Amino acid sequence: MVVMEKEQIPHPAPPLELQKPPEPEPRQPVMIRVEDVDFCYGAHQVLFDVNLEIPPRAVTAFIGPSGCGKTTLLRCFNRMNDLIDGARISAGSVRLEGRDIHAPEVDVVDLRRRVGMVFQKSNPFPKSIYENVAYGLRVLGVNKKARLNEAVEKSLRASALWDEVKDRLHESALGLSGGQMQRLCIARAIANQPEIILMDEPCSALDPLATAKIEDLILELKKEFTIVIVTHNMQQAARISDYTAFFYLGELIEFDSTRKIFTNPANNQTEDYVTGRFG
Repeated sequence: MVVMEKEQIPHPAPPLELQKPPEPEPRQPVMIRVEDVDFCYGAHQVLFDVNLEIPPRAVTAFIGPSGCGKTTLLRCFNRMNDLIDGARISAGSVRLEGRDIHAPEVDVVDLRRRVGMVFQKSNPFPKSIYENVAYGLRVLGVNKKARLNEAVEKSLRASALWDEVKDRLHESALGLSGGQMQRLCIARAIANQPEIILMDEPCSALDPLATAKIEDLILELKKEFTIVIVTHNMQQAARISDYTAFFYLGELIEFDSTRKIFTNPANNQTEDYVTGRFG
């Protein structure tokens, strides 16, 4: 007797699984967008085709050798370069929250209120501590004593200076120490309720203790403000910034998270600079 083998019925093939395309990385919000910017002082070009996106409520540091265009770009953000004869953006644009800051309808006074600046050398006015902080508000037409008192105290607290000066608000600001003067200048900038604070080498003239106080202050301020700082001190950039832009001879060589710039830069020039091989 022949036993017939049962016919083998093939199992249906499993359906093909289509691989999902990778999710796009969420786009970071942008506070300041620099697009294809060339900048000239008269016939001398100092910035070449700079493209940069600065995120809000973070510290962005500009590093690079002297004369590489860091401060020039910083001063573009609130049009401080407009005060220099022959200085101009010859190509490209700077946008604040999407709006070209050189558009005809832009009020430069309002722009500079929104984008405050702290300079390399502290420059308090020859007035009282109180009047230094209140000055910008008075210019804007705020004269109510209660409003000024509130703003002065809030700004001095935010700049970690209130406890040191609260009993001598009506004394001259010129009697403060260098570090206190610089924090007063930060308080003066904060009083106008800016969205962005630009800092051009704010610690270069300070001793290590005063520098540490300013750095602690910057880390606190970034919770509320977008901060862009120019510094020659690479250790400072590594300590306090979230993003770092490296400039050389007027060109933006590399921009990335500070961790990546200092530990795994994509460009050899960046690596040579941050490791001290040149600069």
